[in-house]
Amino acid sequence: MDHTAKKLGKLQFVMGFLKGSMGLFLTSILFSMFNTALNTMTPQVIKVAVDSVLDHKPFALPDFVIRLLHLDELRAGHTVTWLLWLFAGAILLIALLAGICSYLSRTALAKGSENFVKEMRDKLFSHIQRLPFCWHVRHQTGEIIQRCTSDVNVVRNFVANQLMEVFRTVFLLVISLVIMFHMDVGISLIVLTFVPVVAAYSGIFYSRIARKFRDADVAEGILSSTVQENLTGVRVVRAFGRERFEIDRFDEKNNRFADLWIKLGNLLSIYWGTGDFITGLQILIVVVVGTIQTVQGNITLGEFLAFVSYVSTLVWPLRELGRILSEMSKAGVSIERIAYILNASEEQDSPGALTPPMNGDIHFEHINFTYEGQNPVLRDIDFTIPAGSTFAILGGTGSGKSTLMHLLDRLYDLPPECGRITVGGVDIAKMKRDWVRQNIGLVLQEPFLFSKTIVDNIRVFRPQASLSEVRNAAQIACVDDAVQEFSEGYDTVVGERGVTLSGGQKQRVAIARMLMQKAPIMVFDDSLSAVDSETDSQIRRALRESLGSSTVILISHRITTLMQANKILVLDNGKIAQMGTHDELVNQEGIYRSIYDIQLSSDDRSLLDEKEEK
Repeated sequence: MDHTAKKLGKLQFVMGFLKGSMGLFLTSILFSMFNTALNTMTPQVIKVAVDSVLDHKPFALPDFVIRLLHLDELRAGHTVTWLLWLFAGAILLIALLAGICSYLSRTALAKGSENFVKEMRDKLFSHIQRLPFCWHVRHQTGEIIQRCTSDVNVVRNFVANQLMEVFRTVFLLVISLVIMFHMDVGISLIVLTFVPVVAAYSGIFYSRIARKFRDADVAEGILSSTVQENLTGVRVVRAFGRERFEIDRFDEKNNRFADLWIKLGNLLSIYWGTGDFITGLQILIVVVVGTIQTVQGNITLGEFLAFVSYVSTLVWPLRELGRILSEMSKAGVSIERIAYILNASEEQDSPGALTPPMNGDIHFEHINFTYEGQNPVLRDIDFTIPAGSTFAILGGTGSGKSTLMHLLDRLYDLPPECGRITVGGVDIAKMKRDWVRQNIGLVLQEPFLFSKTIVDNIRVFRPQASLSEVRNAAQIACVDDAVQEFSEGYDTVVGERGVTLSGGQKQRVAIARMLMQKAPIMVFDDSLSAVDSETDSQIRRALRESLGSSTVILISHRITTLMQANKILVLDNGKIAQMGTHDELVNQEGIYRSIYDIQLSSDDRSLLDEKEEK
């Protein structure tokens, strides 16, 4: 019952995407049926030609056809050769009409299948954009890409080819059997006996091979992820001389993938070999029985040839049933993998979600947070960031700094019992997610740049911004001079993930991009870590002069980046260890003072104080 329901669910899943192209698919089926019907007429023409022309038997055709074509008169007044040419012309005409029907069927099918796969890809991509950030964290990029490409193509191939072949095979089987039973019941029963045998054998075989296809798909996803990860980190691979290690790692995954397909190939070879024997046995029995029946005069020579022709015509579609079931198994696995993504819950705003001003105080109220399956990351975090102030957060790796900002940006949602975050007194959980993210500018330590030009990357939030606005943002981020040194200037293509830029240049381009957003809250998540201290100081000075009333949150492990903040929060193991101004914290024992002493010598402190006063 459950198995049947599962199959029905897959069919309904496919039908949901076929709705927009149903007319094209029905047109394709209709012309495919015409094509099949015409092809079944050819053996009948051969039968009539052999029996009525060569053996001089009465034409085995309806009387109106004989009268319409004047066949009796033609046979009486013309040579046998001329009549054979006439029947050859009939076969040629049938072939021409069948070819036209095939062309119309395949044209409609091509359009329908492309519309089908386009809608599926559009829905997949659109759905993925709305999935929670935590869902993306749990799934490998290569696997998601495979489901959106390879799996979609498998389903498209099944719908466009195998599913249509099912309709054609069933229609061909019905017409051929009706004609054969009309000619001779005995031989037809022999042919009919083999149909369920082949179908049952194919069904049993491929029901057991579906798991193998699923394992192969999983292995392909792992292989894709390995390649994607390697290409993304090509700089690290080259820098640390890990080429041999990466090759060995790829070989391991590739060997696993190859072994699975070799096993599948062996199983399929068994199927096709056995299928050859069964179909060969079927033809042999029909030929032997048909010969006996012909010699005994129970059927004519033309009928015997027609039987052999029909059986030969049916052999391939019946054998193709195995391939169709094979593709059905693969498509079933792919449908499950695609449905897994589409069934994942999207981010949903609460009913009546708000869009209040985001320029008020930010209050983290008794925050407790744990990532799924991990130890607590934040424990009873409670503090307020005054509107328009510069607030800094310092902490070691894993202390929860970035997690706080992920919660503020609603990349993760807090369970109601784990505290709340308010902006201007309004709980962000009651706000629209898009609204929150539009009003919070975020620059990450490892910023992502699109494989476009520098100007396009800076214009992401404001595509219509003028070049002067772009340059102004770049000047504040202290990247304008570096861009001008490129031969193409702002039209320089940065490559995939900004591979042509240095780490510091990428961070500064990302800062310029965020400045274009003009958000009331701006978060710098260790986004100055790749620039030198001098550039760091210049950027912070330019930001102080240009950001005006915006609330600025600085996250860093570098004391010099934080010391000018109005207030500094020190996190340790998910808890608040200290909070105060730079002067307050540096004059009390604690983590901040320890880091300060480690990072700065006495000479550095004097020089730093002079620079910051300017």
